[in-house]
Amino acid sequence: MFNMNPETQKKIRRFKGIKRGYYSFVILIGLLSLTSICELIANSRALLVSYQGTLYFPIYSAFHPGTDFGLDYPYETNYRELKQKFLNEGGDNWLVMPLVQYNPYENNAQNNVFRPAAPSLSKGHYLGTDTTSRDILSRLIYGTRIALWFALAFTLSVYALGIVIGCAMGYFGGLFDLIFQRFIEIWSNIPFLYMVIIVFSVIPSGFPTSTRIGLLLFVMVLFSWTSITYYMRTETYREKSRDYVSAARIMGASNLRIIFRHILPNALSTLITFVPFTVISSITAITALDFLGFGLPPPTPSLGELLKQGTGSLRTAPWIVISAFGTLVILLTLITFVGEAIRESFDPKKFTIYK
Repeated sequence: MFNMNPETQKKIRRFKGIKRGYYSFVILIGLLSLTSICELIANSRALLVSYQGTLYFPIYSAFHPGTDFGLDYPYETNYRELKQKFLNEGGDNWLVMPLVQYNPYENNAQNNVFRPAAPSLSKGHYLGTDTTSRDILSRLIYGTRIALWFALAFTLSVYALGIVIGCAMGYFGGLFDLIFQRFIEIWSNIPFLYMVIIVFSVIPSGFPTSTRIGLLLFVMVLFSWTSITYYMRTETYREKSRDYVSAARIMGASNLRIIFRHILPNALSTLITFVPFTVISSITAITALDFLGFGLPPPTPSLGELLKQGTGSLRTAPWIVISAFGTLVILLTLITFVGEAIRESFDPKKFTIYK
């Protein structure tokens, strides 16, 4: 499907040869894939219900009141109780629940008292509950999905903006380059955290969660693209003086073709080594903002919000901070191993022989 040149194939083989980084990459892809379908892993709805010979798929279907399954209430079915009812009746009706039988927003308070509960296999709270009796494992799964996809969207946006502007600065140079350098110097000195606080203090709380997450992503990208621009500008300046660029100009290639077809592929090898560390910076940034209360809107599951709860109840409920901190450490460690392997496999000084 993809025609990779021999040099790229050689770099990929080097990367696969660095086992720690390669296996970390495989684990990360697996985590991203699993969390992408986390509704099938952690949910208060059943995966499949067989009632009176009819199959139902509650997770990805319409709302089912209790009356649909012979219960005496019109609100949404409690599938954990329905499963126990089917077991007690011993008939042909059955259902399959997810591995974690709680959704991340569900308050499963004991005796109507909202407080953290220790991990319990019998109750299905494998990592316990938080300060409002929500299942920690469920919130970690959903929070990890948000963190990973947010980091990917952030990285792609930052690189897209930085590459376009950096290539233009390096290729055209002159007054265009000078104006953008002065603009970037001013822009990079604007305090990022203060801007996030100001923006989110004026956003109405009635905005949908998706809109608020999109605004957070937009603000973070707006103040994070400048470093990539400088790297891309330097690489473009170096590559545009090569003979192959002069040959492309003589053959009548347009500026866009020269930049995106010739210069960019040869300049990306340096930028690829920064991708894992950009992902790490975005995960730590959104976690820190959530911890401070200026990140994802509540009650959105997030690692920072769990860390904030955990530090506030460290003596009474240590399992909260242990779970959140452990998840964050594992994620960042895996991405760091991937970054080290990419940097080593793409290092031209280590694998080039100069005569």
